[in-house]
Order: sequence, then C-alpha cells, then structure tokens
Amino acid sequence: MRHIKRELKIGNTAIGGNNPVLVQSMLNVRSSDIEGNVKQAVELEKAGCQIVRVSVPTLEDVKLVEAIKNEISIPLVADIHFDYKVALACADAGIDKIRINPGNIGDDEKVKAVVKACSAKNIPIRIGVNAGSLEKNILAKYGKPTPEALCESAMYHIGLLERYDFNDIAVSIKSSNVNNMIQAYTLLDSKCNYPLHLGVTEAGTYRMGVIKSAMGIGSLLLNGIGDTIRVSLTDAPVREIEAGFDILRAAGHEVAGPEIISCPTCGRTRLDVAAIANQVEAGLKGINKNIKVAVMGCVVNGPGEAREADIGIACGADNAAMFKKGVKIKTYSGNFIEEFIEDIKICAEEL
Repeated sequence: MRHIKRELKIGNTAIGGNNPVLVQSMLNVRSSDIEGNVKQAVELEKAGCQIVRVSVPTLEDVKLVEAIKNEISIPLVADIHFDYKVALACADAGIDKIRINPGNIGDDEKVKAVVKACSAKNIPIRIGVNAGSLEKNILAKYGKPTPEALCESAMYHIGLLERYDFNDIAVSIKSSNVNNMIQAYTLLDSKCNYPLHLGVTEAGTYRMGVIKSAMGIGSLLLNGIGDTIRVSLTDAPVREIEAGFDILRAAGHEVAGPEIISCPTCGRTRLDVAAIANQVEAGLKGINKNIKVAVMGCVVNGPGEAREADIGIACGADNAAMFKKGVKIKTYSGNFIEEFIEDIKICAEEL
C-alpha cells in the first residue's frame, strides 16, 4: 500500500498525497550553453519527463531559468550548492522548485534568506542528502555513510527549514550502495511526512545503472515508498526517462502506453521472436493506452503463459495465432507483423 505523504505543489503539478509517482531527469549540458540546455529540456519533455532539474552553479547561470521555462510546460528545478544568492536569484527568475543541501548553503541567516524567498513565492525546496557529502560531525559519529547517518543528516536539514516555519519540503537521501539506499529511505519514511524523491546516485553506465536503480527504486516502490524518482545514468538523460517508466510499470504503477511481454524462446521456436517483439515495440511508439501485448515463441503454451495479455501472438513455423485474453481469435501467415500491429491498435481503442 502506498505511503501517503504531504502534498506538495511544484509549478503546475503536485507530488505526494494521492498523486502518481512522477519521473524526473536532469540536464547534463554545460551551464554556459543556454541553447543546448533548452534543446535538451524540450527533448526530455517530449520523451515524457514530468519534472526536469538544471544545475545553476553561478549567478551568471540564472539566465537558464527563464530560457528553459519559456520552452517547456513541465516544472523546472534549480540545483544549487554553496551560494545562497544563486537560490535567491532563481526564486526571482520564476523557478518552480529549488534543490539545496542546507548544510552547505552557509550559516543560519543565509538559510533563512532562502526560506523567506521561497515562502514569499510558494516555491518548494528539495533537501538533497548524499552519501558523499555528509556533515563531518555525523560521519565522525557513525564512522561511514550508514543508513542511520544519512537519515540523521536529512532530519537535521528538515529541522533547519522547519525552524523558520517552512514545510513545502521534499527529501532525497541517495547512496550509490543499493542496500544502504533502501535502508536509509525506509528509515526516513518512518520519521517524516514529506514527499520522498528516490534514486541511486552514481549508479553507473546504462546497463549497471538501470539494474541498480531498478533494485533500489523498485524495492521501495513495492513497499509503498516514493513520490518521485530519477534513474541516474552516465548516459543521455532521455534514457533515464525510459528506464524510469519501465521501473514504475514493473513495480505495478499505472503507466500510459503499451507493455510488451515476450518469452525467452527455446528449442521449439521457429520464428525470430526477438525481431518480432522489437518491431512491435517500435510500431507502437506514441500509443498512450495502457495495453499489454504478448509476443510468444510457440503455440504450445504461448496463450496460456500470456493469458493476462490484452492481445498477443503465439508463433509457429511460418504463421502465428493471435489471441485476446488467452482466447485464439485468428491466424496470421506470411509477413504478418504490420497486420498484427494494426490489430493491437484496434484492441487499444476498444479498451
């Protein structure tokens, strides 16, 4: 069961409460390249990104905020470290959310100034705790970035903002160690009512990054924890969006678009199931209906194994049987893939 947290407004959307879990990403173009950042932000929105974050290292880079917001409709988050004046300038520029580590912004008066600016403009703050940048006193206490250390850091930062009656807070508590990440978020979930942004930081390149993220984020989602997610990859940000929605779907969350299930094949297989499944997946790009499509390698147990699919095929030597909800409807022969794709689209419209 989903753990319901405090609802938080971010620009024209909301997280927490009964809102769906949203998929985020972060721009990775140099901050000085305004045109490149705008182009990538637009690309991410087209790919389905629901919240996008941009690094704003200096006051000079604050111009990114207006440039990006002029071209996208999804919320924009400013990622800020060390200089509280950058946070103030981003607030003036119309940013939708600010991500800071209150511990590295400066003394209490600087934190108070950021909170005051965000309060005046109804801008939420995400507290970002990272295993690689814990406070020295907390590291000394625990010896290393344990789940307890990460959680204590997060609660300390929450306290800094609450001290000034600020409650429009989201929290992330990331580690590159999957087990530590799961334990840290689970512990924090039991201690605070603020929306949680899930992620395995420094997860790696695409293959291992997706695996680690699926394990960490997926485990928490299955236990009802999490309000937004980011799959952090050393790869193109658009691939983070694809992986994020795949993880959400695998964890049982409703995701718009077709879900392709296919068998791993065996000695009974006579057609190139992998090629067929890939062609079907490509042919259904842009379909936003929730539909489960099966591509199975043989007629022996194809319909049975994929009985929950809305529509599917079980391949023979030179033909394929099409079935709906496990019931055979018709048989294809020859080059049948385009016909099958059209039948899937008709099935999607009927759902």
